[in-house]
Amino acid sequence: MEDGAAGFLHERAASGVAERMADVNRTFPRALIHGAGFGAFAAAIGGRPEAAITVQTESAASLAALAAARAPGAETRIAPEEEPEGEAGQYDLVVSGMTLHRANDPVGVLVRLRRLLKPDGLLLAALLGGRTLHELRAALAEAEAEVEGGVSPRVAPMAEIRDLGALLQRAGYAMPVADVDQVEAAYRSPVHLMRDLRAMGEANALARRRRRFTRPSTLDRAAELYALHFGREDGRVTATFEIIHLAGWAPAEGQPKPLRPGSAAARLADALGADETRLPQEGGE
Repeated sequence: MEDGAAGFLHERAASGVAERMADVNRTFPRALIHGAGFGAFAAAIGGRPEAAITVQTESAASLAALAAARAPGAETRIAPEEEPEGEAGQYDLVVSGMTLHRANDPVGVLVRLRRLLKPDGLLLAALLGGRTLHELRAALAEAEAEVEGGVSPRVAPMAEIRDLGALLQRAGYAMPVADVDQVEAAYRSPVHLMRDLRAMGEANALARRRRRFTRPSTLDRAAELYALHFGREDGRVTATFEIIHLAGWAPAEGQPKPLRPGSAAARLADALGADETRLPQEGGE
């Protein structure tokens, strides 16, 4: 992935959501896009003619981009992304587009989104995961410690994939699924990366971030360390983005449920045609 278009990350995430929708053999008469992702998510699912789409965002940039998205009939609503609005059971589908990683209370947001879903309605979410920008974190931390004698928070903490499935369960979703799409982008320099982050609305959003400008000497040293540790043979630098996709269903009667452990009626070894070897039990059995 080469730099040059700041929207590439939202487009990649939206494409992943569209692929997962295509795997579901169901229509979605009413859909909510939570956080518009600069219009990319409206464009990705706007091709489904059966969907009446509502877009709810607090981003002016996202609203401006919707005019160019392939969803001209979408209804738009300005609302805090931490507090999605609507009537209970209003939507068949909710798509959360690249906003949950900025939430102060992601479980609370997921609970509110579940409330908006009809029984057996589907949530699809895309958000940034824990390995995102690990190169930038390391270079900035090392440079700041070296030049200024301390470290300030510069990249917001992001959840690991192993935790996000549990978050869906805590929020009351059935059949939760989490998977990851790791993207490596090549930038001319760390400065070009930071410009892209600001353009895509992914600058430092921490409430306790440092409120004064970073020293030029710190930025220069961070750029040197970044190129030293994460430089490529072509002179560019690598930046990793981890897009985590979540899927979960609003509970409903008749949904498949996991069997109780130990209730299987057939042995796995028989199904695989393999020999089964019993492990010794404690006490020498």
